[in-house]
Amino acid sequence: MSTVAVVIPCFSEARWADILRAVDSAARQTVPVELIVVVDHNDTLLHRLRRELGDRARVVANQYSRGASGGRNTGALVSEAELVAFLDDDEVAEPTWIEELLRAHHAAPFATGVGGAIEARWPDGAPRWFPPEFSWVVGGSIPRRGGTDVRNVWGANMLVRRAALLAVGGFSNSFGKVGDASQPEDTELCLRLSAHAGPGSRWRFTPAAVVWHEVPPERRTFRFFLRRSHLEGAGKRHMAALPTAGEHVLAEEAAYVRSLLLRGVGRNLVAVLRGDVTGGLTRAAAIIAGVAAAGLGYLTARPSTRRPAALVAVPDTPDRESPSEGGAVPARRPRAGGAL
Repeated sequence: MSTVAVVIPCFSEARWADILRAVDSAARQTVPVELIVVVDHNDTLLHRLRRELGDRARVVANQYSRGASGGRNTGALVSEAELVAFLDDDEVAEPTWIEELLRAHHAAPFATGVGGAIEARWPDGAPRWFPPEFSWVVGGSIPRRGGTDVRNVWGANMLVRRAALLAVGGFSNSFGKVGDASQPEDTELCLRLSAHAGPGSRWRFTPAAVVWHEVPPERRTFRFFLRRSHLEGAGKRHMAALPTAGEHVLAEEAAYVRSLLLRGVGRNLVAVLRGDVTGGLTRAAAIIAGVAAAGLGYLTARPSTRRPAALVAVPDTPDRESPSEGGAVPARRPRAGGAL
């Protein structure tokens, strides 16, 4: 049976309750996993989690740049499992999450990797104006059919071969969601891994592998909806400008926009005719506004054409603590191209 590590990056004590829920859900999987919690440059949180979790999880320090990419890379590097799955610190996995990812992995052994669904959980229900096609705005995933081959999956619900991940240099440390930037580091990694796997390689999506993401209050406003849509458009422009991007890198985004404008708007106009006047009109208007905001973000972005920096070796510093035992961490120097 394949061995699996679940890596959970975290960064703030403000998410203490969320982190414990995420860890608990990963520990309660129906198949055994190696559980690794990576703390992002926060010694207070690091020591507190080590005391709280004890031997339930391996708690290590992020050995790379700040952000989820560095945390995920650290977790993959310190693990010895054959497969690595990633879960965010504000998510809760269903008990069969890893079991379903493994089932999809074994059913499609030649796939680059597999990913599952991220379901947005609204404490008081989604606003009436919110179109479900935009669930990615609040941390969810786009609805997709099961058992389909896709260009990319999401970093918050992904299973990949550890050897392949390290061979391509891991998640980029210079391309992602850090500060005001909102760049799709998971899509960029998926493209790089597929290129490494060979022509025609695709990812497998399985909706049965479910994790839940609670929508925080600050993401429940129309203002956030527009801002996040704008950032997404800018991020896709940056991705399309990368030297590693293919000629048709945004083909799925183009198909998604066409579907939104034709089917999404049309479905809500039908809802108006059936009596849901306010809901139908506001959701249709939100779709148009979201597409326009993303388009504006795409057109106004100023992308860099530099190749993203992949997994970077840790400088040799004698006072740096080991992620697990407190000893020195040997630096691993990347080979040409940034791969380990």
